[in-house]
Amino acid sequence: MPNPTAAMLVIGDEILSGRTRDSNMHHLAGMLTRHGIEFREARFVADDHDMIVAALNALRGAHDHVFTSGGIGPTHDDITADAVAAAFGVNIGVRDDARALLAARYEQTGGELNEARLRMARIPDGATLIENPISAAPGFILGNVHVMAGVPAIFEAMVASVLPALTGGAPLLSQSLRINRGEGDIAGPLRQLAQDYPDLSFGSYPFVRDGIHGAEIVVRGQDKARVDAATLTLARLFPEATA
Repeated sequence: MPNPTAAMLVIGDEILSGRTRDSNMHHLAGMLTRHGIEFREARFVADDHDMIVAALNALRGAHDHVFTSGGIGPTHDDITADAVAAAFGVNIGVRDDARALLAARYEQTGGELNEARLRMARIPDGATLIENPISAAPGFILGNVHVMAGVPAIFEAMVASVLPALTGGAPLLSQSLRINRGEGDIAGPLRQLAQDYPDLSFGSYPFVRDGIHGAEIVVRGQDKARVDAATLTLARLFPEATA
């Protein structure tokens, strides 16, 4: 049985403008790989309601799980929750349990639960809250969509909260070899190896280091014995290869 698949929707003008560097996709990819969920697609969209709705509907129909990051804060451009509600065709409003979480947080910190902060308690109908142990403002799950904050520390905490409840498959294993030859020298044998091991994937990532052209070959698969055998075969084809 194939592993479940996942996609990610990264939302925010600050990402697309280059003002903020995204790290959430990298973190999610590693966590999903270890959990046995195949990360198959990622999209980046601006803070635009219609674009978010369109991208979300495309992704949630194509994958078992969709993770979003960004756009669930207190400012006017935080429109992700509204867009998710629109994508599912449900209403959205301030929810009592989300409000209570925020009220307790601001009572503790001495802050005011004002109208802007209450925006973070607006949850689409039918959603389940995702715990936020850092700032209390919750994410939520609706259908197969997991809506999370863009702040990396909060995003990572939310991923840690959600993943144990998701059914995964066999973790994807990998081994790599560094070969100090150009990809043109490697391509032929690598193509044959991929044909001999159709259940594995072979990635070739070229580099130039100290004037030397080479490639790092990464062998990936779910069966450790097969990954080991393919890596050993590759090492025999290129005796100069190093791990």
